[in-house]
Amino acid sequence: MRRKSTLAVGALIGSLTAGLLIGAPSSAAPATAGPPAAAPATFTHPGVLVGTAQLDLARSKVNSGAQPWKGAFDAMMASTYASLSRTPKPRAVVECGSYSDPNHGCTDEREDALAAYTLSLAWYVTRDARYADKAIQIMDAWSATLKDHTNSNAPLQTGWAGSSWPRAAEIIRYTYNGWPKDRVDRFGGMLRNVYLPKVINGSHSNGNWELSMTEAAVGISVFLEDKPSYDKAVATFRARVPAYIYLKSDGDLPKTVPGSGLNTRDKIIKYWQGQTTFVDGLTQETCRDFTHTGYGLSALSHIAETTRLQGQDLYPEVADRLRHALGFQATYELGTAPPSWLCGGSVKRGLGPVTEVGYNALHNRLHYDMPHTRQLTERQRPSGSNNLFVGWETLTHAENPS
Repeated sequence: MRRKSTLAVGALIGSLTAGLLIGAPSSAAPATAGPPAAAPATFTHPGVLVGTAQLDLARSKVNSGAQPWKGAFDAMMASTYASLSRTPKPRAVVECGSYSDPNHGCTDEREDALAAYTLSLAWYVTRDARYADKAIQIMDAWSATLKDHTNSNAPLQTGWAGSSWPRAAEIIRYTYNGWPKDRVDRFGGMLRNVYLPKVINGSHSNGNWELSMTEAAVGISVFLEDKPSYDKAVATFRARVPAYIYLKSDGDLPKTVPGSGLNTRDKIIKYWQGQTTFVDGLTQETCRDFTHTGYGLSALSHIAETTRLQGQDLYPEVADRLRHALGFQATYELGTAPPSWLCGGSVKRGLGPVTEVGYNALHNRLHYDMPHTRQLTERQRPSGSNNLFVGWETLTHAENPS
């Protein structure tokens, strides 16, 4: 059963006004004529990364045997994430140190969240209730148990798992009748009390941290229909993107996020991994490695996709930065030798399966020519999972205009 939840607009005028103030572009972000920062008057469900029209297209393509969707679906169903024998491994406290040392429940949580999302997709395509019930079992197990995330990687871990959970919950809650209301409410309570406080205030660490955390905050806000949190997360996103991806129109140095403390040239260059030459599409983490850059670009794409589903499409606002970033990274990921001025002439490849969502939006919907991104995207199909917060995006977003 699909439902569209409506909140009384009048009762929320104050929070909407606050959201508009929070969302005003700072001096560090480009002033644009983009969409307002306020949350939608009515949230659309399912509406986190994937919506009903996208899901329906994927389902029809799979059922007709069309490629690349059928191959993508088969790969998803062959993964451990789609297993009906999966036993969730919740714990009260998930402790994650730097580079997952220690790793007390970190992998279990991320993979259970990805499994819930995978199973929700499997349910939608097959209409086999066993997949929906297994997704519910996993979500219920965690919502009955989890109380906190601790140690140095707690914000990032919360962002990763907190990005996957709302995707699964949105699909199950709004397309399946078998999730009892008290369990839905308990799951929402977990998102509100355990996840949202860890991610809503952002981070001054590397940009992929804040983008991943903001993705979780946006998705959770949609599920909870929390307009002030949605507004705050969108404001964070709009400040972070210009500080993560450079365009020559920014000037001699990249932009910075207000409050970051990056107030000198030396500090900015150090934050950009020692890079001193700036070109369109370079990211704050390009010279760190492409893997972390991929996390940032993926989360950025996911956030923009969710805002589009919620009627406030931020793709036009970030299109130039995202298309240049995807193309720049794709060029070197495909094997082009980096010039001496770029990262000392050496890059660490490994972008991951992260281009499908952004490429579909920018090329197929907005009609940008993106030859290198297209080549990399098609070479990686069917894209799988990065085992953190990305999964099955050829199935859900390949050539999907919806």
